[in-house]
Amino acid sequence: MQSQRTTLACCGRHEGADVARHVSSRQCYMSAVFPQPRTVTPTSESANGHQGGAPGTGLNGGTGLNGKAPGKTPDGVAACRSPLPRVAGGTVLDVSPQVLVLDCDEGERRLALDAGTVVWRGGSVAATELQGGEHVVARLLPGHRDAADKVWARIGRVTGTVIDYAPDHLLVDVGKTRAPQTIVISSHAATRIQVRFPALGPGSVIDVIGLRRGEVLEAVVPATSQAASLARPVIGRSASVDARSGGISGAATWHEPVGPDEPAEGVAYPAVDPVDGCAEQTATGPGVAALPYLAVGSMLAVRNDCTGTTTVLPVTGCAPVAPLFYDRCLSCGPSARGRVADLTLASFVALGGDPERSCINATIMMGQRR
Repeated sequence: MQSQRTTLACCGRHEGADVARHVSSRQCYMSAVFPQPRTVTPTSESANGHQGGAPGTGLNGGTGLNGKAPGKTPDGVAACRSPLPRVAGGTVLDVSPQVLVLDCDEGERRLALDAGTVVWRGGSVAATELQGGEHVVARLLPGHRDAADKVWARIGRVTGTVIDYAPDHLLVDVGKTRAPQTIVISSHAATRIQVRFPALGPGSVIDVIGLRRGEVLEAVVPATSQAASLARPVIGRSASVDARSGGISGAATWHEPVGPDEPAEGVAYPAVDPVDGCAEQTATGPGVAALPYLAVGSMLAVRNDCTGTTTVLPVTGCAPVAPLFYDRCLSCGPSARGRVADLTLASFVALGGDPERSCINATIMMGQRR
């Protein structure tokens, strides 16, 4: 996964423990002032008998990414929030056709596999093709804490603006607080990617998904249906607003963990309040202005419009390149144009998204509480 390599001040996922304390304390204050949580649309997990947690949020007291149980931040501040359901992750220790053994933060974790378990590693592969040391993220079967429904190995993503182009690699600007990312395009994926991005060169936008090989991403899948264009703020963004619910509909994407301190659950938002001083917020045109400002630590309800699953997530940072894309998500019919949220990988998986498909049709609602 990507690693943090710069120290520019920024909101969200680049502040590690400081932001964890800020988000946690904000939620604790909200819980004290508003003791009765607002009901959120029931999730598909609840419909399938998945029990526990805050009413209607689809969250429970089970394990989240890497099997972590609810606890405290590094400085002992109460977390005040449940971990993600249906998600496990770690490093592969061993694998057989029936069992995947992961090295997690708290020790070994075994996930049962069956004939219906799908494993993605640049494409569908047999579970036994997984290798020791590979990082994986798994979505669990509904109602099961130790049975994998789908597994993704070494999946990565690079979204941004091309700053250097060579026949064998691309260098991409992904935001002010991270070093540029290097992409290589595998020979078997070159044609497919060139169809979506026929005029790659300095100044054009790119969004690709592939296999993480250290600091390099081997691109396998183009992650947007937007035609290649010069990077600039979108004019006339058409994210759809539902006047009855106050929800904003569009596409929700995902990003890789930037570092070990980034929370497993959270959402990067394209219109973080400038008061938070987000160094990554590069676009200030109509594409961002169409969304209301939110502060880091605010709670945002995100609904997968294809499954009905809704989860309340904290805003943990900025989505610096989202305003550059005017694409639609096609998970279950075309969404409204425009990217309204950029989820952590674990949050995206928990909401029922398949990361190799790049996005989900989503509706976001402001001011939610757990």
